[in-house]
Amino acid sequence: MSSPADSFYQQATALIAAARGKNQPVLSTLAPLIGRNLAEGGMLHVFGSGHSEVIAREIIGRAGGLVCVNGILDPTGGFIENLVGYGTELAGRYDRRYEMRPGETIIVISNSGKNSAPLEVALYAKQKGLNVVGLTSVAMSSVAKTVHPGGKNLHAIADHVLENLGVPGDTLINLGDNLMSGPTSTLVGGMLLNLLMLEIMTWMKAQGHPLPVLRSQNLPGAIEHNRQVGEKYKHRLSKQLA
Repeated sequence: MSSPADSFYQQATALIAAARGKNQPVLSTLAPLIGRNLAEGGMLHVFGSGHSEVIAREIIGRAGGLVCVNGILDPTGGFIENLVGYGTELAGRYDRRYEMRPGETIIVISNSGKNSAPLEVALYAKQKGLNVVGLTSVAMSSVAKTVHPGGKNLHAIADHVLENLGVPGDTLINLGDNLMSGPTSTLVGGMLLNLLMLEIMTWMKAQGHPLPVLRSQNLPGAIEHNRQVGEKYKHRLSKQLA
């Protein structure tokens, strides 16, 4: 009989593979859409509220990632993500400081797709003319009633949906006594974002565009390299380069 850890490993790795297959058409669509904008000097924006911010941070200022990725960071850590109006104010403050320009793309991450802050960030971005990508569990988002007065969940607002294939409750392993564990949204979400970044970079390189890719600052000469590739974007980066 498999242990809970063994069962989680088997199910989670299978879920990652299934999510890649499910999302490949969307990844292939997004690569030229985002890559073309980045090649023209645009930025890719990302937002995740609460624990979803962990996924968002995976591609912000990341070694091996593109420098032109910027994050809307919530100073409350999601504590008031269901306060109606807060997400709009958060997006507006970010926009005034770092700019959200028409034609750019924002990835909004919310496993449940129901909380007010990510919905308002997505709606604000749409109003500004950005392409909105929702990273969510459609199964969860379809049954979880939103607290936002607009009435729509993230998958219904987004222009493109990356589906993490998560189950309602985000846990796979039954420990007995009505206890569940083994969350998958972070594992699958992080993988999907990294797959997207590689698809974008592959498209940009194939079109002859330079890749402003960051290096680990622990490598010789990396800090100088990162400053150089980030120079043209530094006035729009919330995460400053070393």
